[in-house]
Amino acid sequence: MTSKELDYRNKLIMAPMVRVGTLPMRLLALEFGADLVYTEELIDYKLMKCKKVFNKVLNTVDFVDESEGDNVVFRTCEKEKEKVILQIGTADAGRALKAAKLVEDHVSGIDVNMGCPKEFSVKGGMGAALAANMDNAKKILTTLVNGLSIPVSCKIRIRKTVEETIQHVKELESTGIKAIGIHGRNRDERPQNKPHPEVIKAVVESDIKIPIICNGGSKDFIEKYQDINQFKELCGASSIMIARAAEWNVSILRKEGMLPIMDVIKMYLKLAVDYDSVATNTKYCVQNMLRELQDSVMGKKFLEAQLMEQICDVFDMKDYCKQKQLEYQKKEMEIRLEKKKLEENGDEPSSKKLKIDDENTITENIAFVRANYLKDVDLPKSILHLFLKRKLRIHPKYTTEQKGCLFRSTLMIDTKKYSSTFWEKNKKFAEQGASLVACLHYNLVTREELIQNGSMNMFEL
Repeated sequence: MTSKELDYRNKLIMAPMVRVGTLPMRLLALEFGADLVYTEELIDYKLMKCKKVFNKVLNTVDFVDESEGDNVVFRTCEKEKEKVILQIGTADAGRALKAAKLVEDHVSGIDVNMGCPKEFSVKGGMGAALAANMDNAKKILTTLVNGLSIPVSCKIRIRKTVEETIQHVKELESTGIKAIGIHGRNRDERPQNKPHPEVIKAVVESDIKIPIICNGGSKDFIEKYQDINQFKELCGASSIMIARAAEWNVSILRKEGMLPIMDVIKMYLKLAVDYDSVATNTKYCVQNMLRELQDSVMGKKFLEAQLMEQICDVFDMKDYCKQKQLEYQKKEMEIRLEKKKLEENGDEPSSKKLKIDDENTITENIAFVRANYLKDVDLPKSILHLFLKRKLRIHPKYTTEQKGCLFRSTLMIDTKKYSSTFWEKNKKFAEQGASLVACLHYNLVTREELIQNGSMNMFEL
């Protein structure tokens, strides 16, 4: 069924890497010279639970797992549409096709992970386990090839012998896939074991017709840009994909030469802020770039950071982070206000209209802006709870309702209820929004302060 073409030959590719291959790193890899970028491996059933959301604030397409609140499983944008390949982890042809169909219009190709030796993949019948179940491996690939309009490929590891590897590749090629990525180590070998480029070369020199993408040369063969082509020639491959060397410093993809790691980290952080990357994931990527620098004074300060603002502060980017978050919060507030007007005019379905439970509920048009609070002790919920404990000796109670991937909380203090009219992107933010309403009621914050920090519209004075 494939109708869209993708040339896999003569390509420099960022390999699929768990937690690393998210949108900010993919975009940075493309900026430095990658021709194609792979996503991290995404498990089929995880994707199948997702709802596609057009993010008007970030101008991205998000695939959100509604069962986990605001968990964005996959985020992409127009900048990478023609160059991003989504890798699926699967052990079932039907699930693989359903997951791939969901993202089909937003990626250039689908790759099936058939080489990961980690226990999680193997126990689930995925990754390297598919090498021992060729019938299922071929069924998955054939189903995808016949059911998708975009190219399909797979990524494997070499087998115990050259002959087994060649036979393995031939059987996979027979399914109609457009390329095969081959990691130069077998299932039992790890990074400390040297790769076997001669096995990949033997595959290329057999009668295989589709492009072979070599992988596995980081550190042993590849430490700078010039090494990339040498390893590719050693393998005789059509293209090459880089994993660990790019994880450590993605500017290795830059033909003009690698940049200082601190410059790369700042470029990555800018993209992470621009695309609202999760702080824990951002920290993981930066940690892998810092490596031995984690033992420095700066590194130790970084390791203590938890929030995106704190991470950015280590690299003198706190102001940029806060400015961007406020900018996005303003956009989000404008979208919410417009939606609220539509609801009030009856242009939105009644099920989405805000309901006031009773006359004892105090509501305000207040949005929680996370960028305003660098320390947890300054959060509205923390300030309110401390006040209630010391002055009134009352313990507040929260109830939260969810609609789609949005949340709204109501806070009860004694017989009074407090709630914001805004729906937040997760339960924690919704509780903070309700707490802000209560803080305003108890004079712990003023309307002027809330307008100044972007939590309220100026017309609320």
